Amino acid sequence: MKKHNPHPFNIGLQSNFSGKSLECGCDEAGRGCLAGPVVAAAVILPPDFHCEKLNDSKQLTEKLRNEIRPIIEKEALAWCVARVDAAEIDEINILNASILAMHRAIDGLKLRPEFIIVDGNKFKPYQNILHQTIVKGDAKFLSIAAASVLAKTHRDEIMENLDKEFPQYAWRKNKAYPTLEHRNAIAKFGVSPYHRMSYKLLKEPELPFEF
Repeated sequence: MKKHNPHPFNIGLQSNFSGKSLECGCDEAGRGCLAGPVVAAAVILPPDFHCEKLNDSKQLTEKLRNEIRPIIEKEALAWCVARVDAAEIDEINILNASILAMHRAIDGLKLRPEFIIVDGNKFKPYQNILHQTIVKGDAKFLSIAAASVLAKTHRDEIMENLDKEFPQYAWRKNKAYPTLEHRNAIAKFGVSPYHRMSYKLLKEPELPFEF
């Protein structure tokens, strides 16, 4: 299990990559999950945005993410969260689904971005707006970190609501990641309508050694 950084706050996070005022940061959450949607966020922050605790969502506790989310949603110049559900993930694959979710999030912004920065190394051009992919960008740029927090908190909220419908999978706790608890529940109860059937939902049984 990845340990939290003991000093998780955003020392060194940069406010801008392109020099454009309306620079949009994008990130997604839920690519590795066995069920539920992949969720993406697009965020345009004001140039003077300051939130000391903001960082890559993976470096923050759930409590901190939930504290930071309303600050981002209140102070961002524009933000939007979008999703691609399990059936569509199965149809187009998770990489394409993640990019599609980001495009949908950008579609929903009330302001048209002048430049787009994206966490990771894969993206497809959005209309005629220039973009840049940035590996570990959620730990380097404020707008991508903000997008990572919104994507993660909104997706967690979705899975907590789905947990009420299917409590046997403990999605409130595991958020549909491939934990042992989740896989054991799939083995016991079968799949739900929200599981990604293109994923390997159960681990392969270990084969005995042959001598």
